[in-house]
Amino acid sequence: MLSKMIQFKVLKLDEISQEFHRRRRRRRKVSMFKEVCRRDSDAFMRMAAKKTRHVCVLLPSKRHLDCTVGVKARGQEVWSSVLRQLGVGDLQVFALAVLRDNEYIFLDLDRKLSKYFCKKLNRESSKVPYILFLRIKFYVESGLLIMSSRVQQLYYAELRQKLLLSQSRGQEVLLFQLAALALQAEVGDHKEASGEEKGGAYIHPEDYFPSWLIKRRGRDFVLQNALKLQAELRGEPSSRAVLRFIKEAGGLQDATLTFYRMRQEKRSRKKSIFLGVAMTGIHIYQEINGIQQILLDFSWNDIDSLTFQGSKFEIMSSGSLCLSKLVYYSPSAFHSKHILMHIRDSHRLHLSTREAASYIQHLEDMEARRIYRESYICDTTALKQRLQSFLSSMSDCSAEEEAEEEEDEAKQWMDEDFVDDPADVPWLAELLYGVSVDGPLVLTSSCWAAVTAEMTQVLWRRAAEEESVD
Repeated sequence: MLSKMIQFKVLKLDEISQEFHRRRRRRRKVSMFKEVCRRDSDAFMRMAAKKTRHVCVLLPSKRHLDCTVGVKARGQEVWSSVLRQLGVGDLQVFALAVLRDNEYIFLDLDRKLSKYFCKKLNRESSKVPYILFLRIKFYVESGLLIMSSRVQQLYYAELRQKLLLSQSRGQEVLLFQLAALALQAEVGDHKEASGEEKGGAYIHPEDYFPSWLIKRRGRDFVLQNALKLQAELRGEPSSRAVLRFIKEAGGLQDATLTFYRMRQEKRSRKKSIFLGVAMTGIHIYQEINGIQQILLDFSWNDIDSLTFQGSKFEIMSSGSLCLSKLVYYSPSAFHSKHILMHIRDSHRLHLSTREAASYIQHLEDMEARRIYRESYICDTTALKQRLQSFLSSMSDCSAEEEAEEEEDEAKQWMDEDFVDDPADVPWLAELLYGVSVDGPLVLTSSCWAAVTAEMTQVLWRRAAEEESVD
């Protein structure tokens, strides 16, 4: 009996031991499973990280936007992220660009981003971001063609940067006018300062003028004349100054252009030719002694065809009698393809917006004529009083001396207040005879002296008649 009991207890101990080992093995399996899950999770996170890429988009306003996209993402994904972060529905004249061989190449949004970057960068850690630029792809004749005020500000910001890099050495007057408009848009009405800020010392010329112009004219000259021009814009709203800046910048030789470097010969290493894509066509520049000089200017109507074969780029033109075919060489077939795409898109935009641009230009011309005519409104009462004072002051003179003095005083008075040059004769004719001045000037400069003398006599006669009536 005792042996049976001992045997039973031994069996129980064996069962307990087996159960203990089973549970121990189960705990080990659970622990191992958890460890595997944790490792798989880390591996998954690492794999997920490898499948995404950080993209930094630099804006013309010196801000930047950060985007995270898949490694196989296309340009459209970054474009959608930029639109969302800027809070706009369309950027219209802008496009994403990559800096390649010191040149901005606009992205084809249907292509993968990795195609625009070197293989070494693609293989590196995802912590190294792709760098893209938001730049103007299509220039416009008027800022009113840009519907969004935010996009308009970005457009203005890039033109401001191009103003500082301009090499248009023969357009100093326009550079001063643009600087004054930029000051009005950013600083507001000019106020006479005192102390350390006297003379506008709080404004840095380097922020508004190219370095070569400051070096040529001097900081004091540049600052003084810029502030004088800005003072004439007193009361101009910032938004209006921005629109005027955009319009006037179109007249700057190298501002509203996207340049691409090219070679004249296939085996030449020097890229001395600049192909500029503008809103009105294509401009060809050549670099001479470090300065870009224009060679040819083709409007869209002058260009018959554009073709590329590898790096060979051909322009067929009917507008040039001497050079009906131009052949240049781009850095690569990649560049040629994207240059051709840029030219094609610019031409399409020109065709789609030229009617709207013409209408806006018509409205601006009407506004300019209205302001021009109003600027010649004068006080005829003051005019009569001044003539009477001339009569009384010269009553003791002889007839010959009186006639000479009358003519000199009348000329001086007209030059001082009304007539600056022969182009102002029509306005004076309208004042005297009541004729319309909407037509062209019919008097030549050779007739100016005779016309001035005749008008002087008429003014004197009318003043005398009104005095006798009184």
